[in-house]
Amino acid sequence: MLVSAHRPYVARQFRALISHASRYSTSPFNNILVSTPAPGVTLVTLNRPKSLNALSTPLILDLNAALKEADSDPTVGAIVITGSEKAFAAGADIKEMQHKSFADVYEKSFIKNWGEATNIKKPILAAVNGYALGGGCELALMADIIYAGEKAVFGQPEIKLGIIPGAGGTQRLTRLIGKSRAMELILTGKTFAAKQALEWGVVSAVFSPEQLVDEAVKTAGTIAGNGQLAVQAAKEAVNYGLQVGLEQGLLYERRLFHSLFATEDQKEGMTAFIEKRAAKFKGK
Repeated sequence: MLVSAHRPYVARQFRALISHASRYSTSPFNNILVSTPAPGVTLVTLNRPKSLNALSTPLILDLNAALKEADSDPTVGAIVITGSEKAFAAGADIKEMQHKSFADVYEKSFIKNWGEATNIKKPILAAVNGYALGGGCELALMADIIYAGEKAVFGQPEIKLGIIPGAGGTQRLTRLIGKSRAMELILTGKTFAAKQALEWGVVSAVFSPEQLVDEAVKTAGTIAGNGQLAVQAAKEAVNYGLQVGLEQGLLYERRLFHSLFATEDQKEGMTAFIEKRAAKFKGK
């Protein structure tokens, strides 16, 4: 099954990819497209249309490499991950997993590297159109912000394959929507639509499929325009707080807050505010 054309978005992305090819010339990717659609923003597009962007080991390796490259690039302030209008990622590549044994997956820690997106310091936005099922849903849940297209469909249907989610689905989804809802979805394999995802707090906003990527890039551009040390500290504080108690989280937040007073960006930001001008952050 071929994914339908992404019309104007594909044309814009292709032009951007070509114009910025030199920046990424050292990292040829076979399963993703990488472009710079706005200053400070890296756009990573999953690109396995014949399999609805099913997540495979080669794709994950490409994705991890692109994310690490963007994370180490001082000109990049935020990252957007998307797929096609039909599928963000319709799940894991079942053909790759079908004949694996317990020894195969256990000894080689199969899919452990699928979670490397959570180690990226810079904010990641997921722009989810179409299907985000199984591993695709789990990849979206690793992002810091999720935007969804109106026709997006989320779910963890692994139970229908005789397995369970293995890349964070039982953990991140439960933390977002609560035990009862997560149990129902995971144990039945039911899916949920963009409207429900918005009501449950899984996504931040819902847009038309044609606007989705542009809106995600716009938000990423706004983030990239802020002081990057503060942006990364804020992401670190939020994520750390989700893993510890309130008192520990508050203490960690305060320490990061204090540390930013040692940066040039803090002086510039506050001076610009007093002088009623736009701040010129340097990430120092």
